[in-house]
Amino acid sequence: MSVTMQSSTSLDPAAGREQVQDQIDVERAVAEIRAGRPVALRGEDPVLALSAEALDEGNLASLAALAGTGARLVLPAPRLRRLGLAERTEAGAVALPVIDPARIEALALRLDGRIDAPVAPASAGDEAALALMALAQVLPAVLVVPGEAVPPVALSVGVKAVAAYPRRQAASLRPVSRAPVPLAGAPESEFVVFRGGEGLRDQVAVVIGRPDPAEPVAVRLHSACLTGDLFGSLKCDCGDQLRGTARWMAQHGGGIVLYLDQEGRGNGLANKIRAYDLQARGLDTYEADETLGFGLDQRRFDFAAAMLTALGVSRVRLLSNNPEKAASLEAAGLTVVETQRALGRVTPENIRYLTAKRDRAGHALDLDAFACLDVQGAP
Repeated sequence: MSVTMQSSTSLDPAAGREQVQDQIDVERAVAEIRAGRPVALRGEDPVLALSAEALDEGNLASLAALAGTGARLVLPAPRLRRLGLAERTEAGAVALPVIDPARIEALALRLDGRIDAPVAPASAGDEAALALMALAQVLPAVLVVPGEAVPPVALSVGVKAVAAYPRRQAASLRPVSRAPVPLAGAPESEFVVFRGGEGLRDQVAVVIGRPDPAEPVAVRLHSACLTGDLFGSLKCDCGDQLRGTARWMAQHGGGIVLYLDQEGRGNGLANKIRAYDLQARGLDTYEADETLGFGLDQRRFDFAAAMLTALGVSRVRLLSNNPEKAASLEAAGLTVVETQRALGRVTPENIRYLTAKRDRAGHALDLDAFACLDVQGAP
């Protein structure tokens, strides 16, 4: 199974100068947001945006001076529902006549937070600011200041560039390195590293054995799980699924595991640990995510389809319990000829998590049957 290698600095020759600059602007903006600095968003409704989690004494005074009484806190629909607006389906903005860190924390993060003011519709600039927070994998709550207050030193990015970034990033996916890496239970394995896909992060295709791309290839799309994959957390079944799938592929003609940097269903590691704290206080995995402002699942799999295409795969036997993965691959033009369950242990610590995935996200999980399985031989 081969894949065409490209220079890591190459650019699509068909891409226009403006599109290339847009991608560069978004990538720099993501870095600024993660560093806790504000970013200006250009468009019909220009704004200055700062991640709510980045608000501290150092930037509070300068932001307040820029904003006057025109600042607002933009929150996504899931968080607004948790604040008491049960029917809310769109993001909205709450006025901040005074930038009060305690109020912002209550509205953006606290479990007992409740809406305390009218919520205005989110503008195009507000929506782009939230999208930028998602790309940066920070808390989906953003402080917004009207565009006329934007300081000249702030990095700026176009609203349309932020919206187009994920699709363009998937289209620019490219392999950058590969090497054989023998694994326990799957000694004939090769790692192929791709750059692109999700933000600025690398993605890995683990080719196990010698799958024949002329036939349907066994594939698992596995989102990275630091706690489960590396540390053996009992709160999920991710590590079992990963290692069990690799062993099963090695014993059944090979396959491909796409190891995707999508920690916490795409929410990022910091938000995943925030969700774990909320779960420890009684919420299930989806309730915890909604409290933080996330929907059921923030992941995209179009770039996973691009990785498979680069590896010469067009027909897939998918090892997954998640119906969205099969639908995403089909929508991207691949043929999913079969879906097979990926099994893991049921533990007292993960039974509620697995039940929520079955009942709220439609995952194909027969928990009574899983409890009797030995994952050493399970896909």
